[in-house]
Formats: sequence, structure tokens, C-alpha cells
Amino acid sequence: MSKLLQWYQGLAEREQRMVLWGALAAVLLLVLALLLPLQRAVAAGEQRLLGKQQDLAWLQMAAPQLAALGNAPPRSSGESLVVLADRVARQTGIAGSLTGSQPSGDGGLRVRVEKVAFDALAAWLGQLVQQHGVRIENASIDALPAPGTVNATLVLRSG
Repeated sequence: MSKLLQWYQGLAEREQRMVLWGALAAVLLLVLALLLPLQRAVAAGEQRLLGKQQDLAWLQMAAPQLAALGNAPPRSSGESLVVLADRVARQTGIAGSLTGSQPSGDGGLRVRVEKVAFDALAAWLGQLVQQHGVRIENASIDALPAPGTVNATLVLRSG
């Protein structure tokens, strides 16, 4: 460190000012290069947290209604689950998002839905459960970058 100080003191006054201003500019750029991305990442994390807190509050509010639906007796229409799921998907407007379905176990149906609005997916599932007695055995729902849009893999079973 003393060699650096000796070198600095050996410079002309004008050169010392240039070195000092250059060092200040380098420190400022380094701080901005580190702090701005960090600040943006923190803000994005806070926004995600707020969204998840709102989702949790909504789920807690809807839990009693969902529990009551679970106690309702199933109403089977007699249609095969594949036909029923497709018909209700057309009625709720998500038929274009159904990308595949295959039998799953004893009377179950594994369905893949891609790039669908979460609200439309919930309406489709709600109608299947409430009006047709279908049970949702398993659900994996992944959020997409577009707000409110999800991909989902579901295992449905006739009630």
C-alpha cells in the first residue's frame, strides 16, 4: 500500500486529480453494477411474496366453501370421463388448451392442459366436480410467465 501511495504522491497535481476522479468513477460504477441488480431482485422477490400472500388469503377464505363441496354427493351423468371432460372443456372455453389425455389406473384419466387462464381452468374443474361428481385425485399446476396463465397435469376420477 505504501508503494501505491508513493506512486500517487509522485504524480503531478493534475495527474493526481485525474487518478482520483477515475478511481471515484470506477467505485461508483462498481457500486451501481452491484446494487441496482440487487435492488431489482429484492423488489421482484417482494412482489412475488405479496402475490403469494394474496393467493394464500384467497385460499384460506375459499377453504370452507371447498370443504363443503367435498361433502356433496357425486352426480354422475353416465358419460365416460374422457367424453365428459372434453364436453365440459368446450363449454368452459378451454378445449384448445387440452393437449392430451390418457387412462390412469382404475377408471382414472390423466389430463394435460397447457397455456390456459387459471380462472378458466378453475371453472372447468369446478363444473366437473360440482355438476358431474368428478374427483380430482392429483393436480400439478405450474405458473407461466404470462400473468394468470398456467400449465397443469391432472388426474381425474369419476365419482
